[in-house]
Amino acid sequence: MTERTAPEGPVAGRARNPRGHGEQLRRDILAAVGRLLDDWGGIDKLTIRAVAREVGVAAPSIYLHFADKAELVWAALDDKYTDLAARMTAADAAARPQDARNRLRAQARAYCRFALDNPGHYRLMFEVPQPSVAATRINRHPSRHVSSSLRAACARCVDEGGTLALPVEQAALTLWAGLHGNIALSHSLLSTAPMDALILNVADGLVDALVPQRAPEGQPFGPPVAETAASRQIRAMLAGAGEPGGAHQESGDHHQA
Repeated sequence: MTERTAPEGPVAGRARNPRGHGEQLRRDILAAVGRLLDDWGGIDKLTIRAVAREVGVAAPSIYLHFADKAELVWAALDDKYTDLAARMTAADAAARPQDARNRLRAQARAYCRFALDNPGHYRLMFEVPQPSVAATRINRHPSRHVSSSLRAACARCVDEGGTLALPVEQAALTLWAGLHGNIALSHSLLSTAPMDALILNVADGLVDALVPQRAPEGQPFGPPVAETAASRQIRAMLAGAGEPGGAHQESGDHHQA
């Protein structure tokens, strides 16, 4: 990783985009954020002014496209979360179509594979703290592409007659937390050993624990899992209290520059 210091001094000159070409500036801004995040390995040094200097514009030009630092970082990383979700969806589609449990296992393995194949990106996405936001905004984070894919896969298990060990929302979040913890442990404690097989096997075990085998033909499962305090809280966050236009903008967002 190349060490780069935060840019200082006056903004470099940049030719004004022709009228109607604001989208090009937005792309240039996101490309600049991507470069800075890759160079620095995190967001601690990232400011609106640093991005403006990297692009060669004044800071107010950034605010024309992004309300604050959180929105800027989320947009810059969105393609990585989208790529991860697409790989999970493709793995799901390639699994046996009438076996929802196996499809969920395929998604879990694809998640782990992405982390193993893209450790730098994975750390930026899930191991480096991102800008703090109010809880009402968190359901707009681009990681929603991942969590919604896991929730849909868990719900299909129930639709096919299976029983989850936890309510759908909590089961999906528990699986995601387990997959991430599995990967984070390998990054922090076991980075010198080849851990691919163990990580994938642990992922299989997480799915097996959360989605018990279907009951034999003619033998019904027990009653559905009751709601929990955690499942209700997760559902409330997903429902949204964070829809755009609400009174959720933190004071001082524009001063993260």
